[in-house]
Amino acid sequence: MSRYLESTLFRVGLVLLVVGSGPLLAIMLVAKLGFTADPNPNPVFCGILAGLTFWPALILLALAVWRVRRGGDAGRA
Repeated sequence: MSRYLESTLFRVGLVLLVVGSGPLLAIMLVAKLGFTADPNPNPVFCGILAGLTFWPALILLALAVWRVRRGGDAGRA
């Protein structure tokens, strides 16, 4: 796993996935646990953010895994 974390592409993809999908997942969890007055919130901005960052993050993660497995150029990726 440390080989992947040395890859810049992997780190960028991971940060993009967490920052993009994290707020929506947090709102869903808080609503599911009953900490909000509205049991069915509508977080439009967080949904759009997750929608725009999810696929690019997965593509970057897959590309980084492929590059690290292929040649070991983890530091340069």
